Amino acid sequence: MDSDEQKAKEKHVEWQTRISSVREGAEIHRQIRQATQQYIQPGMTMVQICEFIEQSTQKLTGYNPERPLDRGYGFPTGCSLNNCAAHYTPNPGDKTQLKKTDLCKIDFGVQINGYIIDSAFSMSFDEMHEPLMQAVKAATNEGVRVMGIDARLGEVGAAIQEVMESHECVYNGKTYKVKAIQNLNGHSIGPWVIHGGKSVPIIKTEDNTKMEEGELYAIETFGSTGKGFVYGDGESSHFSMIGDAAK
Repeated sequence: MDSDEQKAKEKHVEWQTRISSVREGAEIHRQIRQATQQYIQPGMTMVQICEFIEQSTQKLTGYNPERPLDRGYGFPTGCSLNNCAAHYTPNPGDKTQLKKTDLCKIDFGVQINGYIIDSAFSMSFDEMHEPLMQAVKAATNEGVRVMGIDARLGEVGAAIQEVMESHECVYNGKTYKVKAIQNLNGHSIGPWVIHGGKSVPIIKTEDNTKMEEGELYAIETFGSTGKGFVYGDGESSHFSMIGDAAK
């Protein structure tokens, strides 16, 4: 076998590993997502909800604490409420409880052999949030529809924004236009790296960067009845290692 044949064989094995890992992770995520939607009830603490998700992830991935990078969590579990758009996880001592009127965003990841499945869903026990959730779901589906090899990131964002901002919702008798949050994005995903270097906007931009063959993406959309802009607030609860930090 010459060097070219050897390289081709190694690439084939790598792709097979990648595909099987992504499929396994996606199926595990689907099962946990379904179980979580049935498990969550008003009155539960956010700690209870996160522990259920993380314990389920450990069980279904076969997580081994002695080899934590093989399979297990993709990133800290998020359970952001209401005007908190993303990246809230209860720290020790947090006694926050889920209320019937809350709009909760559950965001968790599953990792198999370094390949991360990043997916989220919104839920509420109050029907008043349904139009907003449907707007975001429709925008997400549109982003997935238009993405692909050679798709330009700015054009993907434009498609998401157009669908998102075609929706309206009513709160306390007042009608609001749904706005795409301009400073939150989707992103590419690399091996063991949740933010892989490319950002997928959810508004129209002039970014002509193209999606490329072999890349993995999280299409993340965020809709708001507010100004369409977020800022950092509260305690830090999400941490990650810097992969290229000086040793």
